[in-house]
Amino acid sequence: MFLDVKELAVRKLRIRKTYAPGSIDFHSAEIKQVEPLEVTATAELLEGQIRIEGNFETKIELVCARCLEPVVEEVSRTIDLFYAPIPKDEKPTIDRLKDDDTEIGFYEGEGLFLADVIKEQVLLALPLKVICQSDCRGLCPNCGANLNHEECRCETHATDPRMAPLARLKQDWLKKQ
Repeated sequence: MFLDVKELAVRKLRIRKTYAPGSIDFHSAEIKQVEPLEVTATAELLEGQIRIEGNFETKIELVCARCLEPVVEEVSRTIDLFYAPIPKDEKPTIDRLKDDDTEIGFYEGEGLFLADVIKEQVLLALPLKVICQSDCRGLCPNCGANLNHEECRCETHATDPRMAPLARLKQDWLKKQ
C-alpha cells in the first residue's frame, strides 16, 4: 500500500491491512513471520509531514541464541510516526543530525510504502537476543550437541590450548620441588 502525499492532503486515510506470512522480506534467514501481520492505523498529512498512528501485531519465528532451536515471539507495538520529505536544497550526505531529526523519518518522492514502515517497526520491536527457555544449556562447544536434548561425550576436563605454556611452567616448577 502506497501512502501518497497528494491523497493524504485531501483526506485522512484509515488503514486496515493484513500482510500474509512471507509477503514482507525481513532480509534475514533467522526471521520468519508465522502468522498474518495485522495493521490498524490512520495516515494523515500534518504540516507537510506524513503521520502514521496505530498498531500492529504478529508472531515471528526466531532462532535461540544458545541452542539454535526455533522460538516464536509475539510482536505487537503501538506506533506514532512522522515522515518528512527529504529537503531538496540540502546535500545528500548529512554529517550530523539535529536533535529534531532523530524523532522523524524521511521519504523521497511522492510518498512512502506502508510495508517498508511496518517492516522497520517489526525489526525494532524484536528482542536483541532470544532464548528458548531460561535454563537453556545451549550447544557443546566441541561436538555441537544440543545439551537440552542429549549429553555429549566430550572430555569434561578439556584444557584450553592457550593455557598449555602455563601448564608446562607448572609441571617444571613441580619437578624442581
